[in-house]
Amino acid sequence: MRIVLAAEESAGLQVLRALLENSHELVAVLAAEPARENSRATVWKAAKHNGCEVWPAALVREASFAAQLERENVDLLLNVHSLHRMNDKVLQAPRLGAYNLHPAPLPRYAGLSSVSWAIFNGEKTHGVTVHRMAPAIDAGAIAYQASFPIVDEDTGLSISLRCVREGVPLIERLLQDASAGMIPAMEQDVAARTWFGRNPPNSGWIDWNWSARQVIDFIRACDYRPFQSPWGQPKAQVGMQSFALIEASRTATRADAEPGFIGARSDSGLYVACADEWIVANKVLYKGKALPAAEFLRTGDRMQMASACAAN
Repeated sequence: MRIVLAAEESAGLQVLRALLENSHELVAVLAAEPARENSRATVWKAAKHNGCEVWPAALVREASFAAQLERENVDLLLNVHSLHRMNDKVLQAPRLGAYNLHPAPLPRYAGLSSVSWAIFNGEKTHGVTVHRMAPAIDAGAIAYQASFPIVDEDTGLSISLRCVREGVPLIERLLQDASAGMIPAMEQDVAARTWFGRNPPNSGWIDWNWSARQVIDFIRACDYRPFQSPWGQPKAQVGMQSFALIEASRTATRADAEPGFIGARSDSGLYVACADEWIVANKVLYKGKALPAAEFLRTGDRMQMASACAAN
């Protein structure tokens, strides 16, 4: 088969490697050229290093690109974590269609930042989906899905990495079935579809009126360290000082103070009251530097409410 790959991030790198190792013909790779100072491995760099034809990632947005795919007799267009919206004519150009690797179970988690939203929503399971691309985003027929549990220690990064581990084999199954002309197609249940946007709740501010579970889940949902988080860092404010609370833990101890009140020290940080329980603030990020929370926060102070911070 003749394949074009539009890809970014770790998942894109792994799918690129898989394509380079099989018998299919990789016509071209669409990827973003990195900034000069970017030393990380990228799909663009890896494709260039392996002698692949590399095209600008944004080409998929142009209707005229469909004619190029047709001239190249492309059988399959794969989209792996590339966020450019494909033109409708481009979706129709490959002989066997265009397929997307989505890091979430569909139709429940359509849209963006799905890993972070799943953790924040307290989900106990997550998953990954390969689906045929349609004019409506994340709405095409499902070819393959895999699911796995979410545990309390998981973060945005760990779940994203699990999506890659589960997702790449699904792409390999797609290639096998496409070669045999037998790609599964299960239409999505429109009534079960839920759409999530890119931006975090409260513009990224912790709401101390949340339950302790919600606060901890929000911190976990933002945690992609050492990589950049799609939601940024979980923001908080004491007085006029804004900072990020990047590590915290639950205590299962009922809070007897107003939400946001900073209580006594613990062995690993400072107690902070949520709507129902105390949590322990362990580590903060202030002006780009990670600090023990006990060195930055003071007993008796009170966190600003999210509504006031977001309005500033």
